[in-house]
Amino acid sequence: MKKLLLACFLLGPAIAHAGPAEDRQALLDRYAKALPGIRFEDYVYGSLAMNPKAKSQYDDIMAFPPFSLDVDEGRQMWEKPFSNGRHFSSCFPGGGRNVAGNYPYYDEGRVVTFESAINACLEANGERKLEYGGKEMGLITAYAKSLSDGMKVDVKVEGARALAAYEKGKQYYYARRGKKNLSCGACHVEQAGELVQTDRISMLVGQATHYPVFVDGTRVMTLQQRFRQCEENAGMQPAKAGSEIYDDLEYFVTYMSNGLPMEVPVFRK
Repeated sequence: MKKLLLACFLLGPAIAHAGPAEDRQALLDRYAKALPGIRFEDYVYGSLAMNPKAKSQYDDIMAFPPFSLDVDEGRQMWEKPFSNGRHFSSCFPGGGRNVAGNYPYYDEGRVVTFESAINACLEANGERKLEYGGKEMGLITAYAKSLSDGMKVDVKVEGARALAAYEKGKQYYYARRGKKNLSCGACHVEQAGELVQTDRISMLVGQATHYPVFVDGTRVMTLQQRFRQCEENAGMQPAKAGSEIYDDLEYFVTYMSNGLPMEVPVFRK
């Protein structure tokens, strides 16, 4: 029933059995009507796509990114041999190049994010796992995902269990909660493009293409850290980074960016 209600909210009464592809198309149709001046490929820029001046400033910053040394620190972590002589690159197809756009995916009972794959690699090689929301994880992920820069997001939702995880993430995204009775969807779907103070609200489609980001220059922030920050700002009780519900949420959010090129890492203020 919840699935049907959400489909009706996004698409109207015509579709009775909406799945992930229909959910995504409904969002694209909605944004095309609400934000007709923005090209699909520019959704990767979020609110910057609605502010030419801010986009120009962003382009200037990205020409000489202030986080270059931080990304290089992540590169050193990625390339440092494990105690057994192996490397992170041995855990990923193609040595980790052009793979990050396939994450998250569903496997063996839960959603696998890129960060959890990093920790699985460490564990398999007898190394210490990294804190999911910690700086080390952010830096190594920023570098590792840069190896997939330009790759189009291609998240799959295949099978009943994968669909159930996707649906849990979707329901969490649209559920109103907290002191302000808000939801993620209330902002990034219902009010996408509206002006709040000096910025416009970004759209859901495109949000997952550029995380981790570097905030205010050199502070790295993963997508799930952003989930936490957003929920705290909205008066909600945030979940824990790396929790099952946040993994499901990331699964849903990233699927909505399918077809868009990854641009990692980037600057955000």
